[in-house]
Amino acid sequence: MNRQVFALAVSVALGVVPGAPAWAQTSVTLYGVLDEGINYTNNAGRGHVYELASGDAQGSRWGLKGAEELGGGLKAIFQLENGFDVGSGRLNQGGRLFGRQAFAGLSAQNYGSLTFGRQYDSVVDYLAQTTANGSWAGTLFSHPYDNDNTDNSFRLDNTVKYTSPSLSGFQFGGTYSFSNDTGFANNRAYSVGGQYTYSGVLVSAAYLQADNPGMGNNGAIAANDATFVAARMRVFGGGINYTIGPASAGFVYTNSNYLDPTSTGYPGVAPLVPLLPPGVLLNSLKFQNFEVNGKYQISPMLFVGAQYVYTMETYDASNGGVKPKIHSFGLMADYNLSKRTDLYIQGEYQQVSGDSTYSILDDAFTPGTQSPSSTSKQVVVRAAIRHKF
Repeated sequence: MNRQVFALAVSVALGVVPGAPAWAQTSVTLYGVLDEGINYTNNAGRGHVYELASGDAQGSRWGLKGAEELGGGLKAIFQLENGFDVGSGRLNQGGRLFGRQAFAGLSAQNYGSLTFGRQYDSVVDYLAQTTANGSWAGTLFSHPYDNDNTDNSFRLDNTVKYTSPSLSGFQFGGTYSFSNDTGFANNRAYSVGGQYTYSGVLVSAAYLQADNPGMGNNGAIAANDATFVAARMRVFGGGINYTIGPASAGFVYTNSNYLDPTSTGYPGVAPLVPLLPPGVLLNSLKFQNFEVNGKYQISPMLFVGAQYVYTMETYDASNGGVKPKIHSFGLMADYNLSKRTDLYIQGEYQQVSGDSTYSILDDAFTPGTQSPSSTSKQVVVRAAIRHKF
């Protein structure tokens, strides 16, 4: 939306006559994405299902962002972003009004920005862009259970974030998220990351730790946000992308470790505790993800992309551990009808193999589907339209 038109509409609504010098120094932008399509899943626990699904390539959203010049290169900035389901109109992110992002802060060209509120962690800010799901493919291409948050399944509440300016292609940043609890470390989180870009090469790395994620709703990661409820979560990884002409290719490694996990935040997924003898506990759950991805821009209107992820899982119980393997394959084609509207089709196949955990993790599960398969295999196909404004 044109900023001047939007500013005029706001001023009329507030009964303010525009024209004061402040309008020339202030900007507010309204933006959004609507992503809606039909999904077919061959096995969602009870058999196959056809469904209308929203926000798989990009989460459907609308938002406001703005900046005010304070003088001397300093700006006040803010962003409010709402996530919603196009098919039903309901709010996403646990019913929050601005569940995707909500922050305010200060920005200076030579010093970077400092912001406060509900925000993305450094894995999302720096590492995710080297994955297929975090750049061009979306939720269906996530690593199993989005165990490393490269698909930004959760955001960090109560967060202070610093983002540096770009320094000859290098940029870095970090976050600290308060527990807001008398137990200072109970459900707090912190992260750090960085990236370097030069002549078609992008290299990035990030680290994230959360203590007691999902324990209550007042800390860094609320119960209705957490991908895994656990005593501790640690995620780190690195990735590289290389673009030459119309082609790009990438490799990503991530390592996710959950201490004393009990459940996931996905609807339709049973608790993680397996059918073990009394007194036997699940000590930790670890995922190592190895991803290769590629994308080719056939024409200005059409691109195709592919992804393969090999995941090594370590399921450590008090009476011993097992190490299943997970294979995920994804294909996508996207055709632009205009600068703002495109049609796309995606397919994702996942297979769990190797040792059995005797838990829900033995069944294939693609994030974005209703529930895990009743077997070790699952196939999802999606055809959708996306409009940006």
